[in-house]
Amino acid sequence: MIIQRQVMQGALWVIRHGGHPTFRLYSTRKTLPVLTLYTKEVCPLCDDAKEVLIPYRHRFNLEEVDITKPDNKQWFRQYRYEIPVFHFNGQFLMKHRVDVPALEEALKKWEDSNVA
Repeated sequence: MIIQRQVMQGALWVIRHGGHPTFRLYSTRKTLPVLTLYTKEVCPLCDDAKEVLIPYRHRFNLEEVDITKPDNKQWFRQYRYEIPVFHFNGQFLMKHRVDVPALEEALKKWEDSNVA
Protein backbone atom coordinates (compact mmCIF):
# COMPACT_ATOMS: atom_id res chain seq x y z
CA MET A 1 0.00 0.00 0.00
CA ILE A 2 1.44 3.39 -0.99
CA ILE A 3 0.06 6.68 0.28
CA GLN A 4 1.30 9.97 -1.15
CA ARG A 5 0.97 13.28 0.67
CA GLN A 6 2.35 16.64 -0.42
CA VAL A 7 4.79 18.22 2.05
CA MET A 8 5.89 21.76 1.15
CA GLN A 9 8.40 21.42 -1.72
CA GLY A 10 8.68 17.64 -1.56
CA ALA A 11 6.54 14.55 -1.27
CA LEU A 12 6.21 12.15 1.62
CA TRP A 13 5.71 8.52 0.71
CA VAL A 14 4.48 6.03 3.29
CA ILE A 15 5.12 2.45 2.20
CA ARG A 16 3.94 -0.42 4.33
CA HIS A 17 6.18 -3.49 4.41
CA GLY A 18 4.91 -6.30 6.59
CA GLY A 19 2.72 -3.91 8.55
CA HIS A 20 5.59 -1.48 9.32
CA PRO A 21 5.52 1.90 7.60
CA THR A 22 8.63 3.19 5.82
CA PHE A 23 8.92 6.92 5.32
CA ARG A 24 10.86 8.54 2.52
CA LEU A 25 11.05 12.29 2.02
CA TYR A 26 12.46 13.64 -1.20
CA SER A 27 12.51 16.96 -2.94
CA THR A 28 10.51 17.50 -6.10
CA ARG A 29 11.97 20.97 -6.49
CA LYS A 30 14.27 21.33 -9.47
CA THR A 31 17.57 23.11 -9.28
CA LEU A 32 17.20 26.81 -9.94
CA PRO A 33 19.38 28.95 -12.19
CA VAL A 34 21.90 31.32 -10.59
CA LEU A 35 21.59 35.07 -10.98
CA THR A 36 24.90 36.62 -9.92
CA LEU A 37 24.91 40.24 -8.79
CA TYR A 38 28.27 42.03 -8.93
CA THR A 39 28.05 44.69 -6.23
CA LYS A 40 29.89 46.40 -3.37
CA GLU A 41 29.04 47.24 0.23
CA VAL A 42 27.48 50.66 -0.39
CA CYS A 43 25.55 50.55 -3.66
CA PRO A 44 22.15 52.24 -3.72
CA LEU A 45 21.57 51.17 -7.34
CA CYS A 46 22.22 47.55 -6.30
CA ASP A 47 19.71 47.92 -3.45
CA ASP A 48 17.14 49.28 -5.90
CA ALA A 49 17.83 46.40 -8.30
CA LYS A 50 17.35 43.82 -5.52
CA GLU A 51 13.95 45.38 -4.74
CA VAL A 52 12.91 44.95 -8.40
CA LEU A 53 13.96 41.27 -8.21
CA ILE A 54 11.72 40.42 -5.25
CA PRO A 55 8.75 39.11 -7.33
CA TYR A 56 11.12 36.78 -9.24
CA ARG A 57 13.16 35.41 -6.29
CA HIS A 58 11.37 32.04 -6.31
CA ARG A 59 12.65 31.44 -9.85
CA PHE A 60 16.43 31.75 -9.26
CA ASN A 61 19.15 31.66 -6.63
CA LEU A 62 20.77 35.06 -6.09
CA GLU A 63 24.53 35.06 -5.58
CA GLU A 64 26.17 38.36 -4.64
CA VAL A 65 29.83 39.05 -5.43
CA ASP A 66 31.44 41.98 -3.62
CA ILE A 67 33.87 43.33 -6.23
CA THR A 68 35.88 45.22 -3.57
CA LYS A 69 37.10 42.05 -1.83
CA PRO A 70 40.73 41.11 -2.55
CA ASP A 71 39.73 37.80 -4.18
CA ASN A 72 37.58 39.66 -6.72
CA LYS A 73 40.15 42.01 -8.30
CA GLN A 74 39.24 40.80 -11.79
CA TRP A 75 35.59 41.77 -11.28
CA PHE A 76 36.61 45.11 -9.73
CA ARG A 77 38.73 45.99 -12.77
CA GLN A 78 35.93 44.94 -15.12
CA TYR A 79 32.86 46.34 -13.35
CA ARG A 80 33.92 49.12 -10.93
CA TYR A 81 32.05 51.77 -12.95
CA GLU A 82 29.22 49.51 -14.10
CA ILE A 83 27.54 48.01 -11.01
CA PRO A 84 25.04 46.60 -10.57
CA VAL A 85 25.95 43.95 -13.13
CA PHE A 86 24.07 40.66 -13.46
CA HIS A 87 25.11 37.32 -14.92
CA PHE A 88 22.59 34.54 -15.52
CA ASN A 89 24.17 31.10 -15.10
CA GLY A 90 27.60 32.58 -15.76
CA GLN A 91 26.65 34.68 -18.80
CA PHE A 92 26.33 38.46 -18.82
CA LEU A 93 22.65 39.48 -18.70
CA MET A 94 22.31 43.17 -17.77
CA LYS A 95 23.92 46.12 -16.02
CA HIS A 96 23.06 49.42 -14.27
CA ARG A 97 19.49 48.31 -13.52
CA VAL A 98 17.22 45.29 -13.85
CA ASP A 99 16.04 44.85 -17.42
CA VAL A 100 12.80 43.03 -16.59
CA PRO A 101 12.08 41.80 -20.15
CA ALA A 102 15.64 40.40 -20.45
CA LEU A 103 15.33 38.69 -17.06
CA GLU A 104 11.92 37.23 -17.90
CA GLU A 105 13.23 35.96 -21.24
CA ALA A 106 16.26 34.30 -19.60
CA LEU A 107 14.09 32.69 -16.94
CA LYS A 108 11.55 31.45 -19.50
CA LYS A 109 14.28 29.94 -21.70
CA TRP A 110 15.82 28.22 -18.70
CA GLU A 111 12.47 26.95 -17.42
CA ASP A 112 11.43 25.70 -20.87
CA SER A 113 14.70 23.80 -21.28
CA ASN A 114 14.50 22.29 -17.76
CA VAL A 115 10.95 20.92 -17.78
CA ALA A 116 10.89 17.54 -16.10
